[in-house]
Amino acid sequence: MRIIRGKYGRRRFDVPRNITARPTTDFARENIFNVLENIEDFDGKNALDLFAGTGAMALEFVSRGCSSVVAVEKAHTQAGFIRSVKDKLNAECLKVVKGDVFKFLETCHEKFDMIFADPPYDHPRFAEIPSLILASDMLKPGTLVVVEHSKSYDFSGLPGFFDHRVYGSVNFSIFKIGMSEAEQNTDSELKD
Repeated sequence: MRIIRGKYGRRRFDVPRNITARPTTDFARENIFNVLENIEDFDGKNALDLFAGTGAMALEFVSRGCSSVVAVEKAHTQAGFIRSVKDKLNAECLKVVKGDVFKFLETCHEKFDMIFADPPYDHPRFAEIPSLILASDMLKPGTLVVVEHSKSYDFSGLPGFFDHRVYGSVNFSIFKIGMSEAEQNTDSELKD
């Protein structure tokens, strides 16, 4: 796994062979971060990576200047790998939470500037995950929420839907919380 850009850009880490995560491809990760950087400045922001897997997204947030990043991962191997990379980088701003994302969504009251979720595509509760995030206490006006998913899902009807991007077989639905109708229209014009 490699970190694409930022202060740790081009650093590579060997992922354990027994890892069960499906990491986001470098191509998709690079492109979605290009989109997000055009929407939001990462410096000093706090980010959340749900279903963190290898931690690639969390590490990208750290590398690009977020001051606080939380990675939530249930699997022992993946959480351990993220911690080992955190230690190698001496990335004190990264907090690894080994736990269930659904319990985390119910109990977390910290507000985030950016939330990324990449649930396993075959997760039995996949379809409800975006709604659970959007209904959580973790949002504030301006929060960006990105959900990675397969082409089988369409989340454009959910509140705050902002954009949909496709990179190969990877789909991203982007939500921007608390936008006025005028801001949505302005943002739509910028995307065209």
